[in-house]
Amino acid sequence: MLRRHCLAVMMLALTGWATGSHAQTPSQASWPAKPVRLVVGLAPGGLVDVLARTVQPHLAEALKQTVIVENRGGAGGNVAGAEVARNGQDNHTFLLNPSTTESVNPLMFASMPFDPQRDLRPVALLANSQLFLFVRSSLGVDTLEAFVEYARKRPEPLNYGSAGNGTTPHLAGELLKQATGMQATHAPYRGVAPAIQDLAAGQIDFAFGPATVFPMVQAGKLKVLAVASRQRAAVAPDIRTFSEAGIDGVFADSLFGVYAAAGTRDDVVDRMNAEINKVLARPEIQTRFLDAGAEALPLSVADYAARVQDEKKLFAPLMKSLGLKEQ
Repeated sequence: MLRRHCLAVMMLALTGWATGSHAQTPSQASWPAKPVRLVVGLAPGGLVDVLARTVQPHLAEALKQTVIVENRGGAGGNVAGAEVARNGQDNHTFLLNPSTTESVNPLMFASMPFDPQRDLRPVALLANSQLFLFVRSSLGVDTLEAFVEYARKRPEPLNYGSAGNGTTPHLAGELLKQATGMQATHAPYRGVAPAIQDLAAGQIDFAFGPATVFPMVQAGKLKVLAVASRQRAAVAPDIRTFSEAGIDGVFADSLFGVYAAAGTRDDVVDRMNAEINKVLARPEIQTRFLDAGAEALPLSVADYAARVQDEKKLFAPLMKSLGLKEQ
């Protein structure tokens, strides 16, 4: 009898192992146990906010729990990053920020309220917004080659606008200067929209911006010359990359990633990555992202982390050479 009882217990244990029931504790099986917060590091109505609210209902359906989008803009995403970092053991609070939170902010800000490497961990890549080079129509150039030649020969430097110091549109302009030897003076704005408005009005000469600027090209106010990415954009496949024009090193993709506090459990991170990627794989979501000027990119946690490491290698030397510091 004792032997039969021991064998029965052993068989039950082996059955549990085979079905994977050993892998989940009660706390794991019940996650999420309360509403999930998605803290967005930029203002309401912007691209990142639009993307967050596009995936919000689908993610809530998949998790069978409420997903709350909470905007906490300021300091290049540092305000939102600090909020998420403070919730180290919460397992229900996530950050949606540009990847420059990791690659640029530690080099640009004299002090940060958190350490991205120590206090955050990557969860998923939500989207990539490719940047295009736009010039004012009155500049009189139609190709990238003509633009660079014009800029080199001009006695006075051109002026270019960006969404602010350390943003990818700013760094794209500096990479262009570095790659071509052309001279240009940077004019930081509080967002891409006012920079593009001044570009269309002829107040500045060029700027990097997303595909949402194309209506101004169609209206004849601006011209688009290239995309600052390693590949052509799905939303505008006829626009060449800088590399195709013989100009290397002008890569300034705007990656928007999801992060968790460093103390978040592995199973929670894996589940969020899987559910986000399922949402991003839906054709209707991909179409809505493209309409907003971004591309949905489902990636594993490791692949997203690798993309950010590549971005660091590209931007770190540039940031150091510029010597930008924000308080």
